[in-house]
Amino acid sequence: MSTPIQKLFDLTGKNAVITGGSRGLGLQIAEALGEAGAKVMLTSRKAADLEEAVATLQARGIDARWVAADASQPAEIDRVVSDTLERMGHVDVLVNNAGATWGAPAEDYPLDAWDKVMNLNVRSIFLMSQAVGKRSMIPRRSGRIINLASIAGLGGNTPEMTMLAYNTSKAAVVNFTRTLAGEWGKYNINVNALAPGMFPSKMTKGTFDRLGAEALAAHAPLLRVGDDDDLKGAALLFASQAGKHITGQTLPVDGGVSAIIAG
Repeated sequence: MSTPIQKLFDLTGKNAVITGGSRGLGLQIAEALGEAGAKVMLTSRKAADLEEAVATLQARGIDARWVAADASQPAEIDRVVSDTLERMGHVDVLVNNAGATWGAPAEDYPLDAWDKVMNLNVRSIFLMSQAVGKRSMIPRRSGRIINLASIAGLGGNTPEMTMLAYNTSKAAVVNFTRTLAGEWGKYNINVNALAPGMFPSKMTKGTFDRLGAEALAAHAPLLRVGDDDDLKGAALLFASQAGKHITGQTLPVDGGVSAIIAG
């Protein structure tokens, strides 16, 4: 007999860690996992933002807590994992969402900006996955890792979008996801990525202000940008038993933009 669909998506008894979880896409994913029954640990740099986010989740009946840390620093990542394991026991789901961007022409791109983007968008995903995998998921022979890529990692820049480091970092996330999935499948660890298109967030505020939501929506076949619900279903699929036979995949959630580019 097959498993009832509600049970396949049920995360009751599961523990999830979401980096960059205090706002935007990270908070949306935290809501999804929490509403499905998971206990969630949010981490980002600013304690005040985390307190506000956790209060929002708790008001919705979600078991949430937080730890402030800079995900670009190895010692901080180790502290987050140690604190999480002490407070929650183990990690079932890791969402690597923390990220940064920097805009500048390629010929003048500052090295320190390149390093900042790469350290947070790529190195932190490696370090966080390694720490959680080694200390919780591999010993338990179970886990789900969800990396936040971007449709920017599936193609190049247009002339007006000077985001060389960001696009490069997100392409790295896509292949990191494939590679880790191949290596850790033997441990029953699924590794997948979400590739959002245009969603309103602090990171995209400048683009929305400059071009406008209507103009950005016009590039998508669905003629819309992402909203506060649009990552929740995809994240839950990858985090739950419903997605147990999916690994190494990158799922664009972009209103169809990448389908046009690919075509």
